[in-house]
Amino acid sequence: MASKFHHEAIYRGADSLSKLAELHVTLCGAGALGSQLADNLVRQGMQHLRVIDRDRIEEHNVGTQLYGESEIGAWKVEVLKQRLFRATGVEIEPLRKELTERTARSLLQNAGLVIDTFDNSTSRRFVQEQCRELQLPCLHVGLYADYGEVIWDEHYRVPQDVAGDVCDYPLARNLVLLVVALASEIILRFALENSRQDWSATLRDLALRPMEKSTGSA
Repeated sequence: MASKFHHEAIYRGADSLSKLAELHVTLCGAGALGSQLADNLVRQGMQHLRVIDRDRIEEHNVGTQLYGESEIGAWKVEVLKQRLFRATGVEIEPLRKELTERTARSLLQNAGLVIDTFDNSTSRRFVQEQCRELQLPCLHVGLYADYGEVIWDEHYRVPQDVAGDVCDYPLARNLVLLVVALASEIILRFALENSRQDWSATLRDLALRPMEKSTGSA
């Protein structure tokens, strides 16, 4: 009987699943990008995934995040753990904590890869500062209006927060899924080929573009 990762293994190569299973990933954020990205990664063979998020599921999350209407009010990381285990048998490590200047080191240390999908500049800055201090590879994944980007930390500048309600902004589900697919591929290429590539995506013209400072190897 073919395994649950059968098609991915055929596409990536026979040793791909063992390489993916060895990588310990810490994912910062379980929102639109983080929840969908976690789901994508474990369905491609990731076995060690720690997810950090302190929020509960709200009604406006249902359209763009992995969660359903019946889960409104529950903690995101706890629901994500249950969903991914039911789907793949992979048991992630959920950390229902806030990443702050004080907690960042303990939450991020020992990661083989840190993925930042936070939706605020303060948390992104704490991730960047700690990853640089600990010399951890870190990939930033972000969205703004019609634009998404996937950038390795050495080329990343933390953006300013947008004024207004952090939840009240235009966001197309298709942009989320487009950027998640792009980020997933970049993460897998890092895990399997030790490459680091920076890409951007725009939805209206349906364009994916490599960014100028992208490098072929770590």
